Amino acid sequence: MNTACPFPLIAAGSQTSLWMFLAFVAATLVITWYSARKSSGASAYFAAGRRITGWQNGLAVAGDYMSAASFLGIAGMIAMNGYDGFMYSVGFLVAYLTVLFIVAEPLRNAGKYTMADVLAYRLKPRPVRAAASLSTLTVSIFYMIAQMVGAGVLVRQLIPGVSYEVAVIGVGVLMVVYVVFGGMLATTWVQIIKAVLLMGGSILLSVLVLQRFHFNLAEFFSSLTAISSTAADGQTVTRNFLTPGLIFKNPWDQISLGMALLLGTAGLPHILIRFYTVPDAKTARASVVWAMLIIGLFYIMTTFFGFGAAALLGPDHIAANGGTNMAAPELARFLGGEIFFAFICAVAFATILAVVAGLTISASTSFAHDFFVNVIHHGREQKPGEEVRVARITAFIVGALSIVIAIVLGPSVNVAFLVGLAFAVAASANLPAMVFSLYWKRFNTAGAVTGLLVGLTSSIVLILVSPDFMKDPLFPLKNPALASVPLGFLAAWLGTVLSKEVPSGEKFTELQVRANTGLGAEKASAH
Repeated sequence: MNTACPFPLIAAGSQTSLWMFLAFVAATLVITWYSARKSSGASAYFAAGRRITGWQNGLAVAGDYMSAASFLGIAGMIAMNGYDGFMYSVGFLVAYLTVLFIVAEPLRNAGKYTMADVLAYRLKPRPVRAAASLSTLTVSIFYMIAQMVGAGVLVRQLIPGVSYEVAVIGVGVLMVVYVVFGGMLATTWVQIIKAVLLMGGSILLSVLVLQRFHFNLAEFFSSLTAISSTAADGQTVTRNFLTPGLIFKNPWDQISLGMALLLGTAGLPHILIRFYTVPDAKTARASVVWAMLIIGLFYIMTTFFGFGAAALLGPDHIAANGGTNMAAPELARFLGGEIFFAFICAVAFATILAVVAGLTISASTSFAHDFFVNVIHHGREQKPGEEVRVARITAFIVGALSIVIAIVLGPSVNVAFLVGLAFAVAASANLPAMVFSLYWKRFNTAGAVTGLLVGLTSSIVLILVSPDFMKDPLFPLKNPALASVPLGFLAAWLGTVLSKEVPSGEKFTELQVRANTGLGAEKASAH
């Protein structure tokens, strides 16, 4: 045993990975300490004082959005199933058009800290905020579980002797530290650093893959027409990874997934709250454009390292070395050795920490601001600073719940699949209420509450009776969006037209003016 090494039972390659992990954690903890000194007051804690610039917020949005599902899950799905896995990349990218054209600017102008601020602007605040808070917490926990599973798999594979459970708990503790002490400012800078690291690692990995094929795209794609793997019965099968249908045998499955991804982003709480961190709506729109450019480049690169893993490693190698979620790190090991493997794993770890921090702060903000202050206490803090204090306590609870569920589910579930379900819940519950509130004058409180609850309940119930959760499924599709999104919109419409409540036309006009001009919108705080 080498007594000079502080981690003597860990292999040399793993020591490199461990030191990279620790360097990132140390850097982000310094940022958290610095941010904690500036996070006094609700605006600073929940919205970073609204002083984040367009390019900074664009990087942070990209860092928040490019999750473990994108880097680990999608790469693994493409590596194991070819073209069908690539559909996740397309869906995640195109979804930002919905955010750009429908949500970003009016949300920044009309809200304060959460999505429910927009809904409560012209509707009865207490029932709307209660339903929106429930939906936000549900979507955030669904999404967070996927990140925690990815973290557990990554660290277990990287550092021998560290169990999946210990890895999940470690990530959970770190994310709570970021949110409780640093608030939105710390979360924003963790996401910016992570985005820069992820893009750098992805570009290098893509270049190394293309180098193997002499930078000839025709040669690269032709290598994917005959990928061999071992079937469940032990027989070797050869598949064309450029042919659709390896995952989605039923075309309705692909349509349902596409609907979830296209519409779900505009209802994701941790993405929506990012637009409150900028000084005005113009900056919010600019940050979406920055985010789309960064995210677009990244999802193009998933083509190279997802398909590259299939061509250079093969599905059997991936399955035997950590499973689907380890395709990108294993490809990095194959192309660049242990140091590059360690760097890519550290980047993936940074990815997970940045996203779970964003999810935690969105969930805790919603509970503290929407439910505790505005539902329980009718919009008034009982003591100065109580809203921020409740948000910090909520962060502990949300973190603990996510850790427990991720441990119960175990490491075998694919993280991209879990995130696809979170998108379906967001599209079914949050989007109908948001769109109708902004654009339908007659929309009322009953419609908002009905749409939120029916969309939330129907999507979760359909997930539980789908083929991935039942041996003899009651619902034939793997993703519920094709049924649950129309149900959410229908429930919101029916709740409105069947209710006797007469909405305020004057408040709708005020909302339209504010959403489109920014008149009366929340301003950046002073230095």
